Amino acid sequence: MKKFPIAKNVHFLTLTCLLFACTKQYEVGTKDEPLKLYFVPSDNTQKIEKNAVSVKTFMEKFVSQKLYNKDEGFYIKTAVPLSHVAVVEALGTKRADFAALGTFDYVLAKDIKKLPVEAVLNIVRGENELTYKSAIIAHVDSPVHKLEDLKGKKFAYVDASSASGYILPNLLFKDKKIDLGQTVFAQRHDNVVTMVYQKQVDGGAIYYNLPKGKEMKDARARVLTQFPDVEKKVKIIGFTQEIPNAPWVLRSNLYKDPAKFSKVKEALQEGIIAFIKTEEGKAAMMDLYSITGFVKTTDEDFKDVRKSFLEAYSQLEAEKKNVTK
Repeated sequence: MKKFPIAKNVHFLTLTCLLFACTKQYEVGTKDEPLKLYFVPSDNTQKIEKNAVSVKTFMEKFVSQKLYNKDEGFYIKTAVPLSHVAVVEALGTKRADFAALGTFDYVLAKDIKKLPVEAVLNIVRGENELTYKSAIIAHVDSPVHKLEDLKGKKFAYVDASSASGYILPNLLFKDKKIDLGQTVFAQRHDNVVTMVYQKQVDGGAIYYNLPKGKEMKDARARVLTQFPDVEKKVKIIGFTQEIPNAPWVLRSNLYKDPAKFSKVKEALQEGIIAFIKTEEGKAAMMDLYSITGFVKTTDEDFKDVRKSFLEAYSQLEAEKKNVTK
């Protein structure tokens, strides 16, 4: 019988122990495995990172008090990846546990990639606005006065994963049988406004929020510094349907114990709602994504928009296949 040297056996057992038996699994929320809160990127990543620190500090104390009746014990780590898709992928690989998503990001994660996530918070904007829509814009000097005038015209979208900057307006044009001319992706809402203002395109799609008094709250407000007359030069010629505001989601496989998951979910929901009621929280959430409040939500509240977006996604995928044939 062949014999192996003792030293080699010991080395093999040690290596096996290190790789398998000795690998300790830490529970999410502990100091060794903090809950990972991800934010989708926006125009100013540094601003998001700065405000994320305020969210983390408040939430760690609030959740610790809720779960353990003390100021420490539950730990959170924040991150701002380079893209919306990166946040979705992080949820799938357990690198993210709790995330602020865009509406399409949520549908991508929940219904297209079938990830174990659930909507737990819906954001509020303005005066108790729980829904939003896209605005279609054109230059005031343009011959484009209504949606139908965009047939055959050059048009700027934001990004293919943007609900207000692409998916909703694309559904609108398909429903009205409006065939655009050349289309471009400007990557940001303010870029779309700039392109329309400078007459680089005939029309564009942007997010829309109701004005606060006489103050603009839609994407045109983002370029007021560069173009003070933007409200006079760039007009709104139409709107898309309204859909629920973007949700914050939680991984539903965060804990093996359902009771533990429920307690942590409730603490996170209540913590975010409590945070935005503070002066620091109001400023941070407004700075982050123009959020004025939060309400608890479930996947059921997004049933209709999930169906619409899933159908739109399937249609787009079918069109891509036809183009490549």
